[in-house]
Amino acid sequence: MAVKDIVDALRDVTVNNMRLSELIKDIKLIGSNLEIVYRLPQKGLEEEIKQKTYQALENIPEVKTINIRFAEGVPEVPPAFTRRHVEGVKHLIAVGSGKGGVGKSTVSVNLAVALLKQGYRVGLLDADIYGPSIPTLLGVKGERVHVDEKNKLIPVEKYGLKVLSIGFLLPSEDTPVIWRGPMLMKALTQFLFDVNWGELDFLVLDLPPGTGDVQLTLAQNVHMTGAVIVTTPQDVALADVRKATSMFKEVNVPILGVVENMAYFICPDSGKKYYVFGKGRVLEFARAYELQILGSIPMDPEVAETSDKGVPVVIAHPESEVSKAFLGIAKLLSEKILRR
Repeated sequence: MAVKDIVDALRDVTVNNMRLSELIKDIKLIGSNLEIVYRLPQKGLEEEIKQKTYQALENIPEVKTINIRFAEGVPEVPPAFTRRHVEGVKHLIAVGSGKGGVGKSTVSVNLAVALLKQGYRVGLLDADIYGPSIPTLLGVKGERVHVDEKNKLIPVEKYGLKVLSIGFLLPSEDTPVIWRGPMLMKALTQFLFDVNWGELDFLVLDLPPGTGDVQLTLAQNVHMTGAVIVTTPQDVALADVRKATSMFKEVNVPILGVVENMAYFICPDSGKKYYVFGKGRVLEFARAYELQILGSIPMDPEVAETSDKGVPVVIAHPESEVSKAFLGIAKLLSEKILRR
């Protein structure tokens, strides 16, 4: 029994002309214990949703107990609120995960470079104000940004990529950013709208971990083409990724697909694949949320080695399996966006 089977069982059950499967905010099956968190479209439907869920799942023997909760939900974007386009940028792609430590920034950098290799004009914005890592990953630590005659920031360029990070404005890499929410939001707004990005086909936005003020403010203020979700195969990562997925859906940001990072390890002696963190969980998650898997990135020590040296693996080892995976993801993603 998989989560997908449970979602399928709820797909044809409706409340107020809404499918129960579409109201699911989070779902977990641990052993025979099922927990479902629903978004509540309006008050007074709680009992009807519970009863119809119990009826739909009563004949599934693998499920012994069902716990149903209702989330308060993320506020919808106010109808009068206008999402601004970033000047000169055709498509803005947010890369998020909801959790730290899944390699989101590494994916952002290599995805941006892979798009660049396809001939597109690309920019990369490091939106992780408290923990900027893009300068390290691109080997531009210590660089400083300047302003043009219109008092707009001029991004740093590396490998033909236009890059902006709070790290370029700090006295040193050890300087902490001790800002409250309003200052943080103001800085991010300036990094998007007070920057001379030039003409870009894609601007990749590397989001910080979590589903807090940064993600919500950007989603409500900036017109995004869509979001790419990054995860690793472990359950502990997927639990937070589900929250990030639900958040993007709540604020009406299209999810372009899922990238499975550290999916497997290829033994250099035998070429055999070893699924160190397990196999199949990301596919199960993607099916449950009706998302496309854009690609799976293998584990490779070269990624950490080249990242520490400030050279993305797509540039350092273009023929490696990791680089081929990134290039494939970039090709699939760009084609999907341009078709839309």
